[in-house]
Amino acid sequence: MTTKHFRGLPQGRFASLPSPVVTFGVFDGVHLGHQAVLKEVAAWAKELHGTAVALTFDRHPQTVLRGAPVPSITSIDHRLLLMERAGADLTIVLPFTVELARLSPAEFLDMLLVRELHARGLVLGFDQRFGHHAAGDFAMAKAWGEAHGVEVRRGPEVVRAGSKVGSSAIRMAIAGGRLDDAAAMMGRPASLYGTVVKGDGRGRTINVPTANLDPHHELVPPRGVYLTTTTIDGKPFRAVVNIGVRPTFGGGKAEVVEAHILDFSGDLYGRDLELQFVRKLRDEKKFDSAEALVAQIRADIAEARKS
Repeated sequence: MTTKHFRGLPQGRFASLPSPVVTFGVFDGVHLGHQAVLKEVAAWAKELHGTAVALTFDRHPQTVLRGAPVPSITSIDHRLLLMERAGADLTIVLPFTVELARLSPAEFLDMLLVRELHARGLVLGFDQRFGHHAAGDFAMAKAWGEAHGVEVRRGPEVVRAGSKVGSSAIRMAIAGGRLDDAAAMMGRPASLYGTVVKGDGRGRTINVPTANLDPHHELVPPRGVYLTTTTIDGKPFRAVVNIGVRPTFGGGKAEVVEAHILDFSGDLYGRDLELQFVRKLRDEKKFDSAEALVAQIRADIAEARKS
């Protein structure tokens, strides 16, 4: 089945899916713990000749419950892409509202698994909690499932270096520039996903054209120059990426993400790119002249080619 993405309350659109096996959660970062759950969902759905369904939310629940924004490792579009890679046949993005937050665990399961999806199975994260006041857990869901004819399974606990893998730890690792630690917890390179937008064209004036990325509020690593890879039309390219405020040209408050993609020429405006971080090349710094900056960029590109 080709993966489908749906946004909003299903309102009966998926009531006739073949043998849905379902999981739900924020899935920010789609880390190793999330991947283990999605793998279980996909394998179980395959056994039933059914559909692997993953539900996520359009915003982090804490932004509604506490009224404070939570930085996201992955934007919605990035998350859906990663969930698809992890095995989901259908992804549904639910609007997280105060009304949804007030549903008891049983009401939440009744609405989504029974009325909307007619689910055959549910897979929860190892210590996942859900529903009003986070009152729902595996034991509650198991008992609910026995009463409603829905088998409920628990995903495995995923531990690294003695600590449970979790989105909060990954956020701290990325914010602190520990991208190798983040990658180990995610089972993939730390990455930024966003849309190429028009910049000021300064890169072309110094003969180093760049693609300016709008990362859609994803958590951006600390300022600096990085070696990354990206795939364009099925072909991988290395890129030298600058994250910062371009201090040589006067700087500013707005941080930019600029990628000089090696050995690529073409129009990328409006396209979505995923920049996967390989390693940091150096810190961002202010140069005395544009010529000195260009010389350093050339050195960065040469270093990138050697990696």
